[in-house]
Amino acid sequence: MYVLVLDDSKVMLRILKNALIDVGITNIITAVNGSEGLDKFNIYNFDLILTDWNMPVMNGLDFVKEVRKKNTDIPIIMVTTEGSKKDVIIALKAGVNNYIVKPFSKDTFKYKLWDIIDTLDSNIIQL
Repeated sequence: MYVLVLDDSKVMLRILKNALIDVGITNIITAVNGSEGLDKFNIYNFDLILTDWNMPVMNGLDFVKEVRKKNTDIPIIMVTTEGSKKDVIIALKAGVNNYIVKPFSKDTFKYKLWDIIDTLDSNIIQL
């Protein structure tokens, strides 16, 4: 399984990478904004995307909209501090499959991740 992780914070990239590694996902490619993420999306064949909302150059919401123009099937999880009901609805309408509000617990991350991964391959992650 290949995962693309987008966040402009090096600390959050490390946290997300470690959380993915903890559940057995080690093929992780990172990007610091939506533009860089799109470049990598166009090169690699990803099975899952985790993206922040607030990033420079191209934010996560615009990134999601661009990805959805090319691929409507790839699961996308928005991981952000934007936690209002309005923001969640906007992100869902743009095409995200799930939503995690920062800060999050390890259990919340695993639950949300499993909710998506379970539809792809129930053998990938052992919780």
